[in-house]
Amino acid sequence: MPNLPTLALLMLAALLAGFIDAVVGGGGLITVPALMLGLPAGTPLPTLLGTNKVVAVTGTTMAAGKFLRSGALAGREMVVPVLASALGASGGVWLTYRVHADFLKPVMLGLLVAMLAFTLLKPDLGHLHAPRYGLRHQRGLAALIALGLGFYDGFFGPGTGSVLIFLFVAVLGFDFLRSSALAKAVNWASNITSMGLFVWQGSWIPSVALGMAAANGVGGYLGAHVALNKGSGWVRGVFIGVVGALILRLGWQVFRG
Repeated sequence: MPNLPTLALLMLAALLAGFIDAVVGGGGLITVPALMLGLPAGTPLPTLLGTNKVVAVTGTTMAAGKFLRSGALAGREMVVPVLASALGASGGVWLTYRVHADFLKPVMLGLLVAMLAFTLLKPDLGHLHAPRYGLRHQRGLAALIALGLGFYDGFFGPGTGSVLIFLFVAVLGFDFLRSSALAKAVNWASNITSMGLFVWQGSWIPSVALGMAAANGVGGYLGAHVALNKGSGWVRGVFIGVVGALILRLGWQVFRG
C-alpha cells in the first residue's frame, strides 16, 4: 500500500487520465507511468496492467454511458464492435502472461506518427459525419477494427482509444465526436474483459485500484460531458495533442533501449 501522498497523486493522475481518455483516448499514457512510479519496484507486469484495467474500466464506463445517453451514436451500432473487442481482449490478456509486450512499442510508435501526419495534412478530416459504406459493411469493418484493437488493448494498451478514433474517422468516415463515442464503447468492452481476466488471476492491487478507479470515473464523466458540448473541432484539437504526447512517450521508451 503506497503512503497517503503517493496515493493522492495516483488518484489525481487517474482523474486527469479519465478526462483525457473520455475525449480522445490515451489515458494509459498517464496512469501506466504513474503506477510504475507509485508501485513498489519489481511489481509484475500483469499486476500493474491488471490494476490499471480496474482503474480504466470506471472511466470508460462513465464516459460510454454518457455518450450512449446523449444519442451521439445509436446503441445498435455499438453491439457488434463491442462483442468483437471483448473477444480480442481475451486473446490479448492470454498472451500477456506468456510474452513481453516491448516488441509492440516500435510498431505502435510508427502507427501513431503516421496517424498524426495524416490528421495534420487533412484539416477537414473528422469535421463532417459522412459514412462511406452501407450499414452491413460499416458494421463489419467496425467489428474488424474492434477485434484487432481489443487484442492490442488486452495485451499492452497505451494509445488504444486514440487509434480507434482515428480508424473510425479515416476508414468509416465518421466525425470525431461520433468516432469518440464508438471508440469509448469498444474500449469499455476491451477494458472490462481484460479487467475480469486479470482480477480472476489475482493480478491487481485492490487498495490502489479502487481509489484510483473512483477518481478515473469522475474524470471520464467530465471528459465526455465537455466533448459533447465542445463538438468535433475541439475533439480533433485534443486528439492531435494527445497523439503527440503518446509519440513522445513511446519514442522515449523505444530509443532509450
